Amino acid sequence: MVETPDRVLLERLREVLADQPVTETELRGLIDKADGLVRTLGAHVAGSERRLNELSEDPESSLQEIASELHRVELLRPRLEEARRLLSGMQDRARELRTSWLIRQAEGVANQPRS
Repeated sequence: MVETPDRVLLERLREVLADQPVTETELRGLIDKADGLVRTLGAHVAGSERRLNELSEDPESSLQEIASELHRVELLRPRLEEARRLLSGMQDRARELRTSWLIRQAEGVANQPRS
């Protein structure tokens, strides 16, 4: 299987969600990239679906064109669904990290002696 940038990104997202250590900066960058991938894949799926509608309305369109576009959608849709799921997981992980940081900050303030 060819290692495309989106496949490499999806693999990295899986690793991070499997509790591989990540910095806050990297986490934000991965979320941005995942969001971009979701938008890109969503646009490709929507474009293919529009093209399928056009082809199905056109009596001159060939079965090969329709099959090709269907195949494209069948390849893109699972990647889009996985990218959405991983993006959601990354956003959850970011919220968890922020919450734990805020709790540590609050505990640190609460444990400081008052003057």
